[in-house]
Amino acid sequence: MANSKLQAFWNHPAGPKTTTPPEKLSYPQQSVLACSGLIWTRYGTVIIPSILVLQKNWNFVSVNFALSVTAMYQLSRKIQHDLSIKNQEVAVVEEE
Repeated sequence: MANSKLQAFWNHPAGPKTTTPPEKLSYPQQSVLACSGLIWTRYGTVIIPSILVLQKNWNFVSVNFALSVTAMYQLSRKIQHDLSIKNQEVAVVEEE
């Protein structure tokens, strides 16, 4: 039952597979998001939020790590898309 709900969520028209088309992604924006996510992840593991709380803020760390992983994934999608377009253009030129 859980598997069918997860599958329904995954395949829903507004589900997680409905991401931004790769041609609309920006290299600078995704690069900055990836870098800042890693910087803030590191910051979250080093800094203790207050003197009264002697533990690290793992929610902060996990959210920023997820941000950086997502941005790197988006960068890989953009690179794959741009390379596929370039390969299609080369194939068209070679056919002529």
